[in-house]
Amino acid sequence: MPNPLERPYADLKVVELATDPGGEMTGYLLAGMGADVIKVEPPEGSPTRAVGPWLKGEEGPDDSLAFWYYNSNKRSAVVDYRTKDGMATLEALLAGADIFLCTLQPRALRSAGIDHEALSRRFPNLIVLSVTPFGLTGPWADYKSSELVGLAAGGPLFMCGYDDHAIPPILPGGNQAYHVAASFAHKALLVALIDRQMNGGGQVVDVSMHEGCAVTVELGNPYWFYPKALVERQTCRHAQPVRTQPAIFECADGKWVYFVLVVAEPKPFANLVAWMDSKGMAADLTDEAYQDFAYRQAHYAHVQGVVECFFLVHDAETMFHEGQERELPIAVISAPEELFEDPHNIERGFFVEVEHEGIGTFKYPGAPYQFSAFTSVPRTRAPKLGEHTNEVLGALAGEAVGAS
Repeated sequence: MPNPLERPYADLKVVELATDPGGEMTGYLLAGMGADVIKVEPPEGSPTRAVGPWLKGEEGPDDSLAFWYYNSNKRSAVVDYRTKDGMATLEALLAGADIFLCTLQPRALRSAGIDHEALSRRFPNLIVLSVTPFGLTGPWADYKSSELVGLAAGGPLFMCGYDDHAIPPILPGGNQAYHVAASFAHKALLVALIDRQMNGGGQVVDVSMHEGCAVTVELGNPYWFYPKALVERQTCRHAQPVRTQPAIFECADGKWVYFVLVVAEPKPFANLVAWMDSKGMAADLTDEAYQDFAYRQAHYAHVQGVVECFFLVHDAETMFHEGQERELPIAVISAPEELFEDPHNIERGFFVEVEHEGIGTFKYPGAPYQFSAFTSVPRTRAPKLGEHTNEVLGALAGEAVGAS
């Protein structure tokens, strides 16, 4: 068993050269488990420091709320890797690192004089983790991308939108394409770390956001691979080759709930009807005919209408809790700000307070996992530009003196 006082990645040193949320999210995942992530930035700062929204609406390199989120628990060192001296410093950092996390595309790598394969040969234990829009090879390797391009070219955007197909596909929020890339990058890195532990030596791990999105299209791929059917985007429900019934229901208090009404499974349907009957609102759904799946399917629109009436006379929280007691998949559709008061999040301590010296204390989302064999890693604020330069470079100088 691991030492319970250790953090999962306590011994990992990561040098991060990331200029987009995909790479920064990968670094955040590692830092959140205890890795020492050194964010290498040019003198003007990472481009992501210029992305809003801003603290009090005032733009500044240390005031980007987006940067705050993606760079918690990291250290910032200004190293201009575009110069000869800066490249020498970067290589000195990599000499003592376990992982080089880099988002530069091939053309930018050549311009900076960075060669992943050469670094891998020079530092045999180093894992080079490349997280780019389209990978390091292929005709699209240097194409520009974004969150919208990633989802569009990869496929998920085709399935995001409304029943009315006169409305074009809709971009989902939350940097999902970049987060997909980060998730696959983390998984690939774990495999490389296990391989290094078992067989020795690092390697170059090439992660493509485009390819990650292409395998994250839910039912789109299997429907195309097997029956050659294209799925259709639908309002607030899974894309399917045929139009399905709405899955959101308005309640008496004006709130909405999401409820997967599946008439094909006898037990959930029986539980639903028994619940409605206990409130005197099952109408004719208790009739013997509804015991037959084919009959339920043929009269689905009627079932849907009766269920809609049932929800309309009860408040959302009642429907959520009573439905869950009957093992029915129901949930209230919450606004983002309501999650701060969610009793489940509060009980699990999901949101954490993070102090920003001289500014105040802010509430952040915490880790979505809890370990019994490791200590948790406190959430700390993102570094100011170059905040740890002297500390990081001073440590390098000390190592050099020790080596001599």
